[in-house]
Amino acid sequence: MNRRVLVGMSGGVDSSISCFLLKKKGYDIIGVTLKFFEEEERCLWIESAKNIADILKIPHYVVDVGDLFKKKVISYFFNEYRNGKTPSPCIMCNRYIKFPILLDEAKRLGCHFIATGHYARCENGFLKKGIDEKKDQSYFLYVLKREQINHILMPLGELTKEEVKKTSENIKLSYVEKKESQDICFIKGDYRRYFKPKEGPILKNGKIQGKHRGVFFYTIGQRDGIGIARGKPLYVIRIDKEKNAIIVGYKEELYKTRLIANRLNFIEKKANWPNRVSAKIRYQGKESLATIVTLEKGKIEVKFDEPQIAITPGQSVVFYDGDIVLGGGIIIG
Repeated sequence: MNRRVLVGMSGGVDSSISCFLLKKKGYDIIGVTLKFFEEEERCLWIESAKNIADILKIPHYVVDVGDLFKKKVISYFFNEYRNGKTPSPCIMCNRYIKFPILLDEAKRLGCHFIATGHYARCENGFLKKGIDEKKDQSYFLYVLKREQINHILMPLGELTKEEVKKTSENIKLSYVEKKESQDICFIKGDYRRYFKPKEGPILKNGKIQGKHRGVFFYTIGQRDGIGIARGKPLYVIRIDKEKNAIIVGYKEELYKTRLIANRLNFIEKKANWPNRVSAKIRYQGKESLATIVTLEKGKIEVKFDEPQIAITPGQSVVFYDGDIVLGGGIIIG
């Protein structure tokens, strides 16, 4: 069996511990760091990855993906917000950048596997949740293909974050510390400062209640920052890009039982999984039982057994059968 593994090294704790664990198991490791930016201060993780590779005595390479990243991730991010949606750039990065590039590099360097520091599992051709429920990152990985999964290792999927942290403390490697937040890696500060504000109406039941600063300042379910005082709290329940309008209503109006999604990817083909699924509409949301009603013309309709709060266009709906990730798509309505 080919024991050579290409590890995607971010310079942070998780990918570094992945390298350490695989090397300890006897794999022949090659480290690769993807370079997304030119700015020196944004490339600290490259130096960190190089230092860790030196400590672990493994070769390390840097692959510049900046142009592709701008095209597939950054442009997508801004276009989605301009259209009144709330995108998930990490999913697009996994789909078009991280895994395809690492797999291409693995092939070029004679590696049978790639490995990453994700908290998920790739087992026997299946993508599964990580055992740490709080840290599980399978939601962001539904875009993978089965042929990719067959060549991916995720050593942290069998561990909890606390176990990884303890291992990190024991071996005393020095990494770039990264926040556990959902910060956008390619933007410093508030992303909204990159947009040109365009005011428009805030509507409730078709009547103007005030003005908004620009649709990109708002997302479905938002309560703070609307700027309208009423006896009962108001929430953003819809964004009408065509009319440049923010639609507000009461919390109960946020609940819906159906959604439409496109840009689909199914790891498990329709013949191999039920139309009845567990579905999650956001990373830290709870799974809910649902039925996939249609699967045609690149779109699906999903009906939930119980109403879901703040179904948000631009986010992903991801389907599960127990621990197995079936696939998912981008919510469009």
